[in-house]
Amino acid sequence: MLFLPARVLAATVAPGAVASPDLISGVPFAGLLLSIALGPMVAPRTWHRCSRIVMLGWSLALLLGDAAALGPLFAAASLRDAILVQYLPFITLLLALYVAAGGIVVAGGPWGRPAGNTALLAIGTLLGGVVGTTAAAMTLIHPFLRANAHRSRKGHLVVFFIVLVANAGGALSPIGNPPLYVGFLHGVPFFWPLAWLAWPLALLSAPLLLGFYLLDAQLARSEPHPRQKEPLRLHGAGNLGLIAVVAAGEMAFGAWRQDSVALFGASVPAGHLANVLLCVAVSLVSVAITPGAHRRRNMFSWAPMGEVAELFAAIFITIGPVTAMLEAGPAGPLGGVFRLVTNAAGAPVPAACFWLTGLFSAFLDNAPTYLVFFGLAGNDASLLSGPLARTLVAISAGSVFFGGLTYVGSAPNLMIRAIAAHRGVRMPGFFGYSLFAALVLAGPLLLVTWAVR
Repeated sequence: MLFLPARVLAATVAPGAVASPDLISGVPFAGLLLSIALGPMVAPRTWHRCSRIVMLGWSLALLLGDAAALGPLFAAASLRDAILVQYLPFITLLLALYVAAGGIVVAGGPWGRPAGNTALLAIGTLLGGVVGTTAAAMTLIHPFLRANAHRSRKGHLVVFFIVLVANAGGALSPIGNPPLYVGFLHGVPFFWPLAWLAWPLALLSAPLLLGFYLLDAQLARSEPHPRQKEPLRLHGAGNLGLIAVVAAGEMAFGAWRQDSVALFGASVPAGHLANVLLCVAVSLVSVAITPGAHRRRNMFSWAPMGEVAELFAAIFITIGPVTAMLEAGPAGPLGGVFRLVTNAAGAPVPAACFWLTGLFSAFLDNAPTYLVFFGLAGNDASLLSGPLARTLVAISAGSVFFGGLTYVGSAPNLMIRAIAAHRGVRMPGFFGYSLFAALVLAGPLLLVTWAVR
């Protein structure tokens, strides 16, 4: 659950020499995002054939630049840390949840009609705070898409699913979303999100659910009628237990920060390594205990997992300099932006914290974004969860709610898109998705801004 990019460009590379982040070092990450956004839209066939080469090219651009400027040892260490410390725990967690959720078959139920679809989104939003947004999304996306297989227009279903289930639903507990877990590890009480973020979540989710119902009802009028309702049945319950094991392991091992293990010269937190082993074990157990018929019914394929694994490898390699700029705070290249979150007296402005935390979280890892703004607001959990609670509400809500604004805003987003595309759903491209999500979220986010002002 906790994966803080740790490529620290301010690390000493030679006695008395220090590398500082600059805007130029963020070009490979920006180029990668633009390639992801424009490639499928401008040249879809070429992108399908050459996407791996493009992602490898941007990764090499960063690594070769580091090697030329700071030495090959620094570049090699950066690659090693990006893969072992950051990427490996992330991708094995996604793998375990993807494999286990792919073995759960939710048959029957009211889904497939506007009211039932809205109910499933509401259930998924609440479930995200219990087992985490990634687990909730991976479990429910299969029955959601299967129940709507008769529909020809399904893109809106996936967009609202990403916004609500894969992101907003994680606002009510540290289990739900990585940034809130970061706050918990830094002293924010466990039940603080439930007490303070329930109202912002209601302001966000209620109009989203209403808007979804009205849109889905309008589109459903021209669609074939779904099959007759069937009793709700669950198959593959053992995989639900495996998902619970993964969620429990994330909480337990994430808090195990004192010890580290030397691996290929890198200092890997023991909790991260233990969780990697747990996730691999869960994946193998799920494959062993799940009947093939269950996975066939979910149209399970390894292709979406492979696509996401390749893409996130490039993201984790190239995102390091941008994260370092963010972590540099007001003294770094983005200092002018950070000064927008304080007033003349130097006190944090909650509404500004909400939007800036959110916009950074939509394109970067939301956990370090949360931590940076947490530090800018005073880095005192007792103060931020008490007298300055509105500021922490703004930072927390921004880091969670904006994750659905882009495909890269949260871990499950790209996986959901890949699963939907594999099942034949025509998904919008990067810009198309972001535009649709922005239109959907604009009103609700303004309501939350009013609540945290």
